[in-house]
Amino acid sequence: MRGTLNDQSLIYLQIARMLEDDILRGVYREEEQVPSTNELARGYNINPATAAKGINLLVSDGILYKRRGIGMFVSKGAGETVKQKRKAAFYDGYVKPLVKEGASLALTGEELVAMIERAIGEEKEK
Repeated sequence: MRGTLNDQSLIYLQIARMLEDDILRGVYREEEQVPSTNELARGYNINPATAAKGINLLVSDGILYKRRGIGMFVSKGAGETVKQKRKAAFYDGYVKPLVKEGASLALTGEELVAMIERAIGEEKEK
């Protein structure tokens, strides 16, 4: 288990996000077992119901699945599912607001793309 909890978002969402991060980094691979609700609760000093809520969120997204009597495991294709989920959230949370703000400033599509390309170039220089 990696990461620390903060006050920025709901704890169960942070638990789900940390598990997703670990799946993307290859800490947990397809068909590998993830920490149990009780292990997460002990490790982060949280209520087991809160940990279970985070795990159940990943189950409902098809990222984890339960093997009865054994525990929770990473689903096949979970990494790609996480990427697609995050790409959709990025589009809704960043791209759409960016385009809306650009329109309110009367930026053309070309100007907006040029700004993005400039930002990408600046990021590469770091």
